[in-house]
Formats: sequence, C-alpha cells, structure tokens
Amino acid sequence: MTSVAFAPLALFLTAQAELPPQPPADDPVVKAEPDEPPPVEREIIEGRRRPDYTEPLPDEVTQSNEGAVRAPPPEAFPVDQVPVPDRWRLIESLGLVRERWWDPYNQNTYKGDRPINPEKVPWLPITGDDWFFIINGVSDTVFEPRTFPIPVGVQTTERPDSLDVFGKDASYVLSQTFIVGAALLKGSTAYKPPDVEYRVTLAANLNYVDVPERRVLFVEPSKPSHRFDHFVGVQEAFFDFHFRNVSDRYDFDSVRVGIQPFQADFRGFLFNDNQLGLRFFGTRDNNRFQYNFGGFWRLEKDTNSGLNAVLQTPRDDFVFYVNAYRQDFLIPALTSQLTFVWNANREADDIQIDDNGFPVRPALLGSLRGRDYDVFYIGYNADGRIGRINLTGSAYYAFGEDRNSFFTDRPADISAWFAALEASYDRNWMRFRISGAYASGDSDPYDDTETGYDAIFENPVFAGADTSYWIRQTIPFAGGGRAISVNGRNGILNSLRSSKEQGQSNFNNPGLMLLGVGADFDLTPEFRLSANANHLWFENTATLQALRNEGSIPKEIGWDLSAAAIWRPKATQNIVFRLSAAALISGDGFDDLFTSLGNPGAYYSVLVNAILTY
Repeated sequence: MTSVAFAPLALFLTAQAELPPQPPADDPVVKAEPDEPPPVEREIIEGRRRPDYTEPLPDEVTQSNEGAVRAPPPEAFPVDQVPVPDRWRLIESLGLVRERWWDPYNQNTYKGDRPINPEKVPWLPITGDDWFFIINGVSDTVFEPRTFPIPVGVQTTERPDSLDVFGKDASYVLSQTFIVGAALLKGSTAYKPPDVEYRVTLAANLNYVDVPERRVLFVEPSKPSHRFDHFVGVQEAFFDFHFRNVSDRYDFDSVRVGIQPFQADFRGFLFNDNQLGLRFFGTRDNNRFQYNFGGFWRLEKDTNSGLNAVLQTPRDDFVFYVNAYRQDFLIPALTSQLTFVWNANREADDIQIDDNGFPVRPALLGSLRGRDYDVFYIGYNADGRIGRINLTGSAYYAFGEDRNSFFTDRPADISAWFAALEASYDRNWMRFRISGAYASGDSDPYDDTETGYDAIFENPVFAGADTSYWIRQTIPFAGGGRAISVNGRNGILNSLRSSKEQGQSNFNNPGLMLLGVGADFDLTPEFRLSANANHLWFENTATLQALRNEGSIPKEIGWDLSAAAIWRPKATQNIVFRLSAAALISGDGFDDLFTSLGNPGAYYSVLVNAILTY
C-alpha cells in the first residue's frame, strides 16, 4: 500500500536523477546547447516575467518641501461671501481683461466673449446673466479683370471691326460688399447649444462693370457698355429655439424660422444659399448622429449683386428636404450623409424680367414657354478619411417630371445623374489632391426624357472653387439662345440657364466631365500657395447641336489652369488677402462654339480680394 501511494514520487525522483546538472539559480544566462534556441535573459521572455524572477523595487522617493504652508481649513474662510457665478466675472475681478469695443482679438462683450450685464441695458427684455450679444462686420473687396467670349449686339456695337458674332473679350469688375450682422442669444457655455437665438445680417453691395460691347449689361442698345449699381439685401433674419437636451452630452432638438443659411451637402453641389425657411435639426449619440428636415420658400435675388430682394414677392419655387449624418459610418473616420430633396416649381405662368431688362423666366430657349416641374434628388455624401487619404464625395440621382419641355412642348420625365469625388494626401505642410466630377447630359432633346443634370442653387467648394476659371466666370451661350449662359457664376454645371439666381433648373443640357489635380502649400502659418489644373468636357453635345443647328460639336472644353496666394497677416481669419489668376486653354468644343475676334485660344481671369472681419 505504501509503495503504491508513493509510486509517482519515486518515478519523479528517478527522472530527476537522470537529468543533467542544472546551473545555479543566480546564473543570469542559460547556456544553450547547439540544437537549442539562443540564450535569453532570465528576467524577460517575449515580454513575460519568468515565474522564478522577482523584479527589484524602484529606489525610494523622498520629497522635501521646506517652508511649505499647510492649506487653511474650511472654517478659516469667511462665510458671508458669495462665490463668483461664472468665469467671466472672475477674470474681470482679477483685472485680467481691459475691454476695448473696437478690439476683435481680446475679450470683448460685443463679440460674445462675456455675457451682457442686464443692469446696463434695462431696456432689453432679458432676464438672467447668461445672455450674449454678438456683432460682426465684414468688408469684402474684389477687383477682377477677365476675358470671355462676348457677343456683339444685333443693333449696334462699340466699334466697326466688331461686326461679327463675337467681339472684344476683355472686361473688368470692381465690387465692394459690406456685411453687418448682430445676434442676441441665451446660453451658458461653448459646449451647450444656445437656448434662444435672434440673428439679423444685412449686406450692402456696390459694383462697377465695364465691357467692350453693348447689349451685354443692358437690353437697350442705347445704354453704354459700363454700369454702376448698388443694392442692400437681407441675408439672415431668423429665430432659433432650443426645445430640449436629450443627453448629458447636450444632444438636442431645435427649430429655426426665417432667412437662414443652408447647405445640403459637404461641398455645396446641390443647394447652398440663404433662404426663407423652417428647419428642424438636432443630434443624438454624443453628436455622432445629426438630422435636418424642413422646407424653404425661395426669395427673389437682385440681378447684379445676387443678394436677397426681400421687398419683392417670393418665387413660386419650394424646396423640401430631409437629411441625416452619421459619423464613423461604413468605415471609421468617415462621416456619411443621406439626403432626400424635393424641388417643387410652379412658375409656368410667371414672366420675370431682370433689372437689366433681360427675360429670365421663362428662359429664351426653344418654344419660350413657361414651365412647372417637380424634381426629386436622392443623394449620398461622404467626408472624412481612409487612413492617410482625405476623402470627399457626392452622388445624386435626380428624377421627376417637367410639365413642358421647351423642345417638344410636352411633359417629359427627368432622369439624371451627378457624382463628384476629391481625394487628398497631406505630407507635412503640403496637400496634394485629385478631383473628378460627372454630370449626365441630355442625349436626345426631342424625346420625352430629360437626362441633363442640374442643381437647385449650387455654390461648390471643389476643384479650385472660385479661383478656377470655369467655376468663376459665366460664359454666354450666343447663337443658340438669348440671355442664356452655358454655366453659372460660382457654379460648375453646364446647365444652360438664364441665371443661377433668378432662372429655373434646366434638365436639357450638355452635362459635364472634369478631371483635375491640385496642391496647397502652407509655407508659413500666414501664407499659402495653391495651384489647380482641370480638364473639362461636355458629357453630350446633342442639346448644343439642336440649339445651334450644327451637325456635330466636339466635347472638349479645354484646360482650366489656376494659381492662388493667400496671406493672413495675423494668422487669423480677421484679415485675409487673396490674389489668384486663372486661364482657360480652349479645346475643340469651346472653339467651335465661341470664336472671338482674333481667335485668342486662351482666356484669363485675375482675382484680387481683400476680406476684413470684425
């Protein structure tokens, strides 16, 4: 019985006796046999501590603080004092702020850094110590020499040698805009959305234009070829009410009513404007989910400044929308957005003449009859990054019905596509990017389907934005329509509209294809250089051929080359100077449509811009 019980122990001792002698326990290195792994330290094996090794304790830390005074106990403080309720009064009592109303850089009540003292403004209907007043002002100065194909007037011209379809192409614009805004809002901190906000913003524009031909600026041939104009528009006038917070991280639900800015996607491809509307918006899941829904009743625009003309009756043009944003959707670091927009236009019986005497509704194309249409946009937009690649993309499908196609005078279905993608890579102080855009064109203007894509009111920040020649300049479509442009100012689409601001969307258009590269160089925190090169084509020229009565028109528009320098003397957005230059090297399609006097083959645009902000 004893031998059975201790048999395992006997076997163990026998096995131990057969083993070779072991090195002493204090030997730091185990010598390996030829067929064994290389020697390792006893302390660490692949980041793990050996069972028989105890790491020595670190040296004892002693602290010496000679002359220190122990903090007084709570009962040593007076009890007849009230703590300062917020940080603004604290820094003021310490003498850290010496406010100057004209200083936009330091603490200033007039730019919302400190709350209003109700005792100083008893006439304001406010109570509490968490109301803020914000006033801002912007001066935007633009000087812009440019060349583009300018049609010669039918009745008269400025010079005898311009009796051709296109005459001299040089012109310039001088524009000065002053923007003044004020807001009164109630809130506690920068992290909590305001409970209530009232905001008003006015813009005053003065502009002077000089062109070499008559009937470009005015419909009357007797008027000169230069113009000075001015206008004051209401760009914001809204009331924002905060319904509630739904989480400790200030997820919220709010409503905004009045003239307000709205951008339907990240880059402004579909609808980017200040319009009269009702908007419900809010966030969930620590701001990782955001939503918007509501509608806009579009205001008339001033012809020459593009500002809101609130004294005119609003248009019979309505925009209803719903969109949702989700951060880290599809992949981490990418924000995805789904958008649904309905544009309901009821302007078939509306005849609108702009301030210069040109008809803008209906457009002077085809049968010249008014149109109603319903168009729906379904879109996906993304903005973020995939690894080291910054990515922005948009895709839209437009469908609906045009009640009266100006080619056939029959109802037509709308079915059009748009896609744009921009990828960039940052390396230290440099950013390199590639861009691509596609807008479908109408392949047969005489069928009952319109496949040329058009937006509601685009203002894209893409492929060089307004430093690009094609995005910045408006090209008149002479010979196929009257008072019609191929593209719109600050727009990328070839929509053949009478005006981006006052005209209707047109889904009988040649579409667009764009491929481009660009780079930004932040030489210093105050100074940036940018360069862009875009190649452009019409997607389909069937509409142009029908309007021009030509058998064939090539697709190539040409090369758009631009460069810009931006200087911010204070490394802030308060003072910004910008100088840019762009050139369009025309391709076969552009030359076929627009052969100016002397056929220059290249058109330029220079932009000198100074923005001062308070």
